[in-house]
Amino acid sequence: MAKRILIINGSPIKNGNTATLVNWFVEGARLKGADVEIVNAAFLKYRSNGCISCRKCQKIKEYLCVIKDEAQPVLQKMTEVDAIVMATPLYFYGPSAQLKLVMDRMFSLYKWDNKAGTMKTPLKGKTFALIASAFEDVGLDNLEKPFAITADYSGMKFKSLLVANAGESGEVKKLAGIKEKALAFGKQVGT
Repeated sequence: MAKRILIINGSPIKNGNTATLVNWFVEGARLKGADVEIVNAAFLKYRSNGCISCRKCQKIKEYLCVIKDEAQPVLQKMTEVDAIVMATPLYFYGPSAQLKLVMDRMFSLYKWDNKAGTMKTPLKGKTFALIASAFEDVGLDNLEKPFAITADYSGMKFKSLLVANAGESGEVKKLAGIKEKALAFGKQVGT
């Protein structure tokens, strides 16, 4: 059975370094027979800027954000796929705000029982991957940390492809060996 992969691209640049890395990743994953969907977080229509902490998701049975907008079905798809890939440029030592909007809404994919000290999530057992690039060789370790912690907390397997010194938008195409690394990463996650 083909592995299902959901990629959430957090870059607002349609043909920049992040999009290039995502396209190479997809090429590699599809070579392994994976079914891949890309969502461009920067172009979703939102009703709120991230999670509004209404906690209504904690009062319903479903793992669902109650805010009805274009992020809601993306969150639902996260529960249905085998792998979730977050892709982002490094912006001030963190992910893009566009990606963070979706990540904050992932709160709805967890159910906590604070009295019992338990947490349940349909994300457990999935692969959680990060594709990130930076202009220079500074900050990618800071960017990676919240993704790795999220995966660990959620019981997901974590993998990452971090590309330092990618240069300005689109210049990653000029870096020797990066396309091969991205293709291999796609094959790895797609297997």
